[in-house]
Amino acid sequence: MPIDAVNGVTTNALSGVSGMSVISPNTSTQSATGVDGSFATSLGNAVDGLQELQSTSKTLALKAVTGNLDDIHDATIASTRAQVTLELVAAVRNKGVDAFNEIMRMQA
Repeated sequence: MPIDAVNGVTTNALSGVSGMSVISPNTSTQSATGVDGSFATSLGNAVDGLQELQSTSKTLALKAVTGNLDDIHDATIASTRAQVTLELVAAVRNKGVDAFNEIMRMQA
């Protein structure tokens, strides 16, 4: 059972924030197993998106510190978004490692 992306929340919540870009899911092609995309591709895209969010956050934070930022809310939102995304990617990674370790403990 595929899990649908929650794009509406991100798109609507951040539509008015300047300096922010909304990450849209990549369209995936069917693999030989009939499953759309792969976990590695999804995780790679998440890490790439995380790096982009962190870069935006750093840029806006630098502008805030130097006084070149008109609205401090942009920097706060970018920082929080990068933090939450990092926590999500770390949680998915940890669950993946836990699942791998559990599989390795199984007896044949």
